[in-house]
Amino acid sequence: MSQYLSQLSGLSTMVITLACGAHLFFFLVLWVWSRRDLRGIASSLDDFTRGLKHRSLLDSTGHLSDQIEAFLADVNETLDPKANPADRKALSERVHILDEKRRYLDSHFFETCYNICRTMIEAYPLAGVLGTILAMGAALQANAGTETTNAISSIVSHFGDAIWSTFAGLAAAILLMFVNSVLEMSFLGLVENRQHVRDTVVRAKRELVLAGGGETPA
Repeated sequence: MSQYLSQLSGLSTMVITLACGAHLFFFLVLWVWSRRDLRGIASSLDDFTRGLKHRSLLDSTGHLSDQIEAFLADVNETLDPKANPADRKALSERVHILDEKRRYLDSHFFETCYNICRTMIEAYPLAGVLGTILAMGAALQANAGTETTNAISSIVSHFGDAIWSTFAGLAAAILLMFVNSVLEMSFLGLVENRQHVRDTVVRAKRELVLAGGGETPA
């Protein structure tokens, strides 16, 4: 039993380090995923609003979320009853675009993955403490029934594993918290953009269909 505990305590630092690496890779996947969806939303709204008389186009260096919000503002302005009839007609003829490219609005899986990725950061300090406990347990188990001096010597010999395990857990948590703080606004912005697009799509279809006599444009 003591041998297994000793092996586990020795591997705890490596396991925490590997888990942190996988966690960072998962954050990278989420970032690529969010950029892809943002580009999809921006592309669809670009097609939908192309040709409007007053159309907002931001600088190419601008963030996609800002461009999406600008496109949505253009759509909402065009849906106003006092807007240019030609623009309303153009949107009415293109409303099918919003139905043909709706996969980017499926946000539940992305939000679930991000929530898991964010929440599990809290597990690293606990994993470090667990590694420390395993190291101490291995030392005590190996010297059960022996003299106090030998037990203390064994604990000291396992002290390195205990310290490195705690350090790895805390360092991984700090690093991942920093990465999350950098990416969080982008991910939450995507969620907010999706909600705004959903609301705008519902309004556009309702008002444009009513304006067109109650039939959905082909």
